[in-house]
Amino acid sequence: MSLFAIADLHFGASVDKPMDRFGENWVNHTEKIIQNWKNIVSAEDTVLLPGDLSWGMRMEDAAADLDIIYNLPGRKILLGGNHDYWWKSSARLESQYPGMRFLKNGCDWYKDWAVCGTRGWLCPNDTRFGLHDQKLYEREQIRLRLSLDMAAAFGAEKILLMFHFPPMNDKREPSAFTEILEEYAVKTVVYGHLHGKESHETGFQGIRNGVEYTLVSSDYLDFCPKKIIEP
Repeated sequence: MSLFAIADLHFGASVDKPMDRFGENWVNHTEKIIQNWKNIVSAEDTVLLPGDLSWGMRMEDAAADLDIIYNLPGRKILLGGNHDYWWKSSARLESQYPGMRFLKNGCDWYKDWAVCGTRGWLCPNDTRFGLHDQKLYEREQIRLRLSLDMAAAFGAEKILLMFHFPPMNDKREPSAFTEILEEYAVKTVVYGHLHGKESHETGFQGIRNGVEYTLVSSDYLDFCPKKIIEP
């Protein structure tokens, strides 16, 4: 009963959206993910999917991609990314895909770990952070607290947090997100969004102020789910 994570599946069964502009390793990436997943994930395991799951703009476009995820082994906890425009109602999605949890500012469980999540957003930096970014950055702080407050209400002693965006800027500086994570004593954070070697290198990984950060973008993981917690 291990816990795995992999973000940025970028499946596109119903749309023409090639990812090879990020590198030749993206060629046939859907088939790579499916095969690697089947090789290491069992029906008893849980897989975290922190966003950018399907290129579909509408639910009818994303359905084929969600069907693929649904039929892969393990229990899945999904989080929306900045490209998951098809995600409108978590309750409706969960009724269509029983057993899959579509997490939105809420809390779920893996053994005695509370699994929380919110999309996040760009963190303040000196190159590309405008008034719109500031608005979303502040809104995501509220959503982060809502998710963590739910875990606290259940008396969670161990918290894992899923972001889609990195919780720090390109310089790996502290942010309002990291301050909240430390305030709530979050133990582990997984995040994605970053693609390509140069971008991967901007993401902080390791332990800072008691919080462990792990990048799980699919191309960084060579399209293979990463084990986060052993059984």
